[in-house]
Amino acid sequence: MKLFLFTLLLISGITDSRSDQFAVVGSADSVFAFAGEDVLLPCSVKPNISVVDMKVEWFRLDQEYSVVHLYEDHVDRNTEQIQSYKGRTELNHQQLQTGNASLRLSAVKVSDEGRYKCFIQSKSGSDDATIDFKVEAVGNPPVITVDGFDRSGGLHLLCESEGWHPEPDLEWLDNKGVRLSSETTETQRNTDGFSVKHTVTVHQRDGKIHCRVKMKHHMLEALISSTSNMYLYRRTSVIVISVSVVLIVIAGILIAVAVYKYREHRRLQHENSRMKSEHRRLQHENSRMKSVINHLRKLMAVNVTLDADSAHRDLIVSEDGKQVKWGHTHNRKVKDQTVWNLGVARESAEWKSSISLSPENGFWTVSKRYEKYNASSDPLSLSMNPQRVGVFVDYKKGLVSFHDVKSMFHIYSYTGQFFIGKLYPFVCLWSLNSTPLIICDVTNEESE
Repeated sequence: MKLFLFTLLLISGITDSRSDQFAVVGSADSVFAFAGEDVLLPCSVKPNISVVDMKVEWFRLDQEYSVVHLYEDHVDRNTEQIQSYKGRTELNHQQLQTGNASLRLSAVKVSDEGRYKCFIQSKSGSDDATIDFKVEAVGNPPVITVDGFDRSGGLHLLCESEGWHPEPDLEWLDNKGVRLSSETTETQRNTDGFSVKHTVTVHQRDGKIHCRVKMKHHMLEALISSTSNMYLYRRTSVIVISVSVVLIVIAGILIAVAVYKYREHRRLQHENSRMKSEHRRLQHENSRMKSVINHLRKLMAVNVTLDADSAHRDLIVSEDGKQVKWGHTHNRKVKDQTVWNLGVARESAEWKSSISLSPENGFWTVSKRYEKYNASSDPLSLSMNPQRVGVFVDYKKGLVSFHDVKSMFHIYSYTGQFFIGKLYPFVCLWSLNSTPLIICDVTNEESE
């Protein structure tokens, strides 16, 4: 009987030990993205067990100071994060419940390319996976410059382009598509990518010369037309030496001005195109956010009242619990001055004047200080002065969002938060102005 019981305990212990085992899986192939895009670096555990209670760390293998993102004790801890990754990394806390610890990296840079490690550690074991990340960047259109003549009458041309990654190929082609040999080549690399310069000397009259810069998936091209007049000018300048000096100076100035105008025109075109694209994206995002917020605020609106018993002694709360104002007045006041904080707070949060109103301390708020707006310690740049602020909370998704009720303009959102316990409305008035802060119901907002 004793032997039988010992055997059962031994088998049970072996089974429990194996149930804690897991393997971290990344990607067998390299992950590719273009500069400026968002990318998801894959990482998960097999079997698909929850990693909410585990430590998840992403870091670079090719850098000494390498922390990219750290999740531990149910919160993101990025105080030691590489500076260039600040505000660009995110773990989906809901996906952690199914063993998915993939890292979202936004606004990809050329400097982000490298080898990453996803490390996951439980109380009884750990494992990791390595992900190879490649970045591609399409550079500026090539520019051809006339760089003078050689002794035999050949026309010197210079072609240059910058901002490519990985290193591109540059080639010269004549009007028949035949490749021309470059005489000099120059390649430089910086944090924004590669810049290339190639020169060639041509002797053909009345033809087109192409400069082509290409990578695996992209190609940009420029061309210049060579005319007999260019070479006629060269012969004349040799015969009439005194006149040639003046002509060369004038030609050089005209060419320099033309090249500068061309480059500036192309730069402005590129910048204008980028700004239009960004404007369309923001308009679409703003429209989508307005629609979602308008639907949710009607569907999930709750009746909020202020608790006079928990208010500061200098605050006066109305009988219906919908208004609060500063209780003291002074002879010297700043006209229409408004200084406030509003949002939600954790039930267990302790309010002291020395405590920062941040998610780490249990406060998710926006504030106004002398016409300047902030979310926690982050400054906000608003194009309007909100008179009514809507607060939307999705407890399960870890979302607290603020918007202007009248225009539906999105002010700020806290995303990927981890809530513990109850959340309560939070209002803090610092202004000497006696004008009350009023809580409005959704029905009242729509009628007004």
